Amino acid sequence: MMSKIKIDPFVYAIVSAVLLAYLIPFFGDKALVKPVLMAVSSVGISLIFFFYGLKLNYTIIKEVIKNWRVHLIVQAATFILFPLIVLLFYPFIKTDTAHTLWLAVFFLAVLPSSVSASVVMVAVAKGNVPAAIFNASISGIIGILITPIWMSYFIAVETMEFDFSEIYFKLVTEIIVPLILGILLQRYFGGWAIRNSAKISMFDKSIILLIVFKSFSESFLEGIFNTIGIWDMAILALAVITLFWLVYYIIKYVCFRLNINREDSIAIQFCGSKKSLIHGSVMSKIMFANLPFVGIMLLPLMLFHGFQIVFVSFIAAKKAKEIE
Repeated sequence: MMSKIKIDPFVYAIVSAVLLAYLIPFFGDKALVKPVLMAVSSVGISLIFFFYGLKLNYTIIKEVIKNWRVHLIVQAATFILFPLIVLLFYPFIKTDTAHTLWLAVFFLAVLPSSVSASVVMVAVAKGNVPAAIFNASISGIIGILITPIWMSYFIAVETMEFDFSEIYFKLVTEIIVPLILGILLQRYFGGWAIRNSAKISMFDKSIILLIVFKSFSESFLEGIFNTIGIWDMAILALAVITLFWLVYYIIKYVCFRLNINREDSIAIQFCGSKKSLIHGSVMSKIMFANLPFVGIMLLPLMLFHGFQIVFVSFIAAKKAKEIE
């Protein structure tokens, strides 16, 4: 009998945050509450990446850096294959609503891979865990630079308000500087960060929920979701699931054609097909801070996040049983 698939409680927490934003959208816009939410989320973002830098392991990086084929496929899938698939549908977008939804899916497509989800699932499937840690970590660093470049043209066309220099200034001050500081202090506090990984993870998730609540509150107040019907939502969900399947099985085929071993193939498939909710939430706050449809920009990412956890959890368990 097939075992029951467990859904990450964080998925339920995200749904609850969106529901709360729908029920009390005015709360996040109150004169006293709004600046507090903005300050807490900004400081929280910096701390997320500071802790991320503390947990980077130099020893693991040195051991796996020579496995260049794995790294090349994962990063190419993350930052080239994903966006190119979504770009294929750009000429067919005709309405304003469709364009906004396409832009949100494209934002999902240009995000880096998820660190925690990738590593955990690769470990469950008995794949190459060091390669997963390296690629998921490097993907996050590359994404800080690549994601805004991918988005710059389309946001500029959509709003005429995209300030590339301002975006990178915020990325440098809120993400890159804390990340570098964490890396520099890793030798002193890295052990502490590893021992307190569970608490740090809880902190990360709390900041993400805060950003989700704030983003959706603003979108509900602006009435942005009034333009999206049930049919649009169904198409969006189908598009997100199809995108995952396409990338996952294209990567699987590439690994087969290149005769890559089982452990490396698992790391490539799991890391190359995932997207980071943490990076997406953080970057949406920085890149789309002044845009009314910021909630919509997170919608495909949250759908993708929930689906990737459920689907890959099932696949990881299945692969683990294959070698028992």
